Amino acid sequence: MINQLISLSLKNRYIVLLIAAILFAWGFYSINQNPIDAIPDLSESQVIVFTEWQGRSPQIMEDQVTYPLVSNLQGIPKVKSIRATSMFGMSFVYIVFEDKIDIYWARSRVLERLNYAQRLLPEGITPTLGPDGTGVGHILWYTLGAKGIDLGEQRALQDWYVKFGLQTVPGVSEVASFGGFEKQYQISVDPNKLNYYNIPLSQVLKAVKSNNNDVGGRKFEMNGTGYIVRGLGYIKSIQDVENISIGTINTVPVRIKDIATVQMGGDLRLGIFDENGEGEAVGGIVVMRYGENADKVIHAVKDKMAAMQRGLPPGVKFKIAYDRSDLIERAIGSVKHTLIEEMITVSIIVIIFLFSWRSALSIIIQIPITVATSFILLNAFGISSNIMSLTGIALAIGVIVDNGIVMVENSHRNLSIAQEKERL
Repeated sequence: MINQLISLSLKNRYIVLLIAAILFAWGFYSINQNPIDAIPDLSESQVIVFTEWQGRSPQIMEDQVTYPLVSNLQGIPKVKSIRATSMFGMSFVYIVFEDKIDIYWARSRVLERLNYAQRLLPEGITPTLGPDGTGVGHILWYTLGAKGIDLGEQRALQDWYVKFGLQTVPGVSEVASFGGFEKQYQISVDPNKLNYYNIPLSQVLKAVKSNNNDVGGRKFEMNGTGYIVRGLGYIKSIQDVENISIGTINTVPVRIKDIATVQMGGDLRLGIFDENGEGEAVGGIVVMRYGENADKVIHAVKDKMAAMQRGLPPGVKFKIAYDRSDLIERAIGSVKHTLIEEMITVSIIVIIFLFSWRSALSIIIQIPITVATSFILLNAFGISSNIMSLTGIALAIGVIVDNGIVMVENSHRNLSIAQEKERL
């Protein structure tokens, strides 16, 4: 079989050279298309289901949220294991699928089951899916340098401007905000005043909810002009909250400010984010989607930051806290440098030991063709260019030329024997 293959290749040398040229061109194209990262992504195909129920203990979350979800998610096909954890006001369910399962197929199967499982949960509780990212998807952390601006304003700027802008970058799954205060209207009800006016707390909650809404009306025409009637009722200031009517006593309205104090404050925090011991900061974590090119996504995020900088208030700027692109470029650059050095070293050794440029060329030409072709297989199997994959290619260079050296040496030996026979 091998003799026939060698004979066929020698008889069709130009076809063999054409195939080699096509493989090299295809491999060179694959090098540019292959995702670049510092480390291989060995995380499992996992879907996270997150449920929030404010103020409930871990035991209640376990009994009324986590257990019903886990019980109904177990019948999903291709599931390897399901893990769950319950904590104060939050429930996390981790559905781990078998290897090589498409993550978006897995997410759609989980959503199908959640549509049924949600009926088993308490009223008003809606489970949501986590971002379609992996454990190594945190590619960039940033903070907002905003001297003179309070933490509440910084968090509002992050949540309502920066976050939405960065989420439009291709390859970004989520931008998670951290630090600062999430601004909210806080109503501190005096129970003694509630008892005095004989108003239940549920009535206060209902009044606040119903008075924070826009109401649409119908259209009417007057003098050939159409008008749309609507009621504008969204809360815009503390005074709007204070003037909400919650009932009447002898035709006199009782308002929020009569039974409570209203203030603008921050939501409950479980921790703070301190930057280099210089004080609290506000920022975000950029999470990359499955299978994306980390280096490409990071550069796209930085370009978006530069474009968004013009829309930030004066004195506010982005500060990069963690940037994986530095690690990626330095790690990949180091391996590439070693790879090139090894290729040159092997080529020199082959030329010296064979002492025939034609024989050496037939071996050396295998190195770039084989290396380029390996990237075709990396793309086919979804493997990125990282320290592990490039190091494997570098270690295989010796094996690449080994077979060629053996074949050339054997050819030289057979030619020498044939020449000796002719001489005799």
